[in-house]
Amino acid sequence: MSVTEQAPAGPPTAPPASPDGAAQEAILRRQSLRESAARTYARALPIVPVRARGMTIEGADGRRYLDCLSGAGTLALGHNHPVVLEAIRKVLDSEAPLQVLDLATPVKDAFITELFATLPGELADRARVQFCGPAGTDAVEAALKLVRTATGRDGLLAFTGAYHGMTAGALEASAGARDVRVTRLPYPQDYRCPFGVGGERGAELAARWTQSLLDDPKSGMPAPAGMILEPVQGEGGVNPAPDRWLRRMRKLTADRSIPLIADEVQTGVGRTGAFWAVEHSGIVPDVLVLSKAIGGSLPLAVVVYRDDLDVWEPGAHAGTFRGNQLAMAAGAATLAYVRENGLAERAGLIGARMLGQLQGLAATYPCVGDVRGRGLMIGVELVDPLREPACHDDAVPGQPPAAPALAAAVQRECLRRGLIVELGGRHSSVVRLLPPLTLTDEQAAAVLDRLADAVASAARDHHG
Repeated sequence: MSVTEQAPAGPPTAPPASPDGAAQEAILRRQSLRESAARTYARALPIVPVRARGMTIEGADGRRYLDCLSGAGTLALGHNHPVVLEAIRKVLDSEAPLQVLDLATPVKDAFITELFATLPGELADRARVQFCGPAGTDAVEAALKLVRTATGRDGLLAFTGAYHGMTAGALEASAGARDVRVTRLPYPQDYRCPFGVGGERGAELAARWTQSLLDDPKSGMPAPAGMILEPVQGEGGVNPAPDRWLRRMRKLTADRSIPLIADEVQTGVGRTGAFWAVEHSGIVPDVLVLSKAIGGSLPLAVVVYRDDLDVWEPGAHAGTFRGNQLAMAAGAATLAYVRENGLAERAGLIGARMLGQLQGLAATYPCVGDVRGRGLMIGVELVDPLREPACHDDAVPGQPPAAPALAAAVQRECLRRGLIVELGGRHSSVVRLLPPLTLTDEQAAAVLDRLADAVASAARDHHG
């Protein structure tokens, strides 16, 4: 099988009037009655997946979809990739223990070896790894505890638009939280620049704001134990950090002995066009938070950090499921496949091509306010060009306000056309594309065609 070979996507088909369709409706009905009100994806994507391969999902009603959600970025190789399945079967057939807490095993040793082979050399040479399991939010919790223990300080530097997870500590670092220990800093972006200028000037002002707070003894900021940032904000609306700004953050923190934590839960393992998104800017963080694709589609979360931060006592951070052998085997296979087949580089190339074509969509439809991203992490922000911004709208003067209702309509129209997409951004107005790194040229073209058709239909209905 070639690097990008997938099961054929096939055209979307209308839901058949069949027992399968009835069964799907019954399953969805039981879900709404029995599961919590906190469920999210199931509300916007009322499908019942029963089979999947590569980028294609088949629902219980027989419809097929191109999956640009990829388990929120978890599926670097798509669904049920042969190398992942082979790695899992090998562990199962060996009768190796599946649950070993933090004991050493050949499977874990192979995973760590492969992981360290992908790290920036300066970090790999001094790296320690802590298995947290099972989710990225657990790794964020561990990273925050690590730097607070190592520095003896309690404050935290985080950014507007950030998302780091759903546990209490991770939420305090995410946008919208109100914790007195967290100092919220401006994250630079062009379209919704917090200073209203965008570009290099906006990034420079954001950096100066951060430096001013750090150097002002009257700022009221708690002494920071660390700074946590995403090289590309995902849930925040696909906002790539400018490389120069990232280098400034690295220098500001290094000069003041503040550990820098890079949250690469969604950006890691090749998604942005480099194996780790921090490599675009050339920085080396003190702490790297990893999950999602790192487990090859299975639950796994790790923190990689400099050895001088390794001051924990035994048992200072633990977790029952941090020894997931199947995830480590699947993760090692995924890391090796991405590295050996140059999938990060391919993601950069095909992602740039898709961004260029989507710029044409923005030129055609005024409701497409901005197209941005890095590699195969792409966002399309929907706006309402006919509505005057209110004083509370998150918009640069002269820009139209966000259009969350239109974005939701585009997501529905995409689903009708056999395309699964995610929404994000501060007003849920950004259509997000997170296809697998094995995306073929033909599939990319199909994604763009279906998205363009969905935007045209939703815009027509929305504006009459």
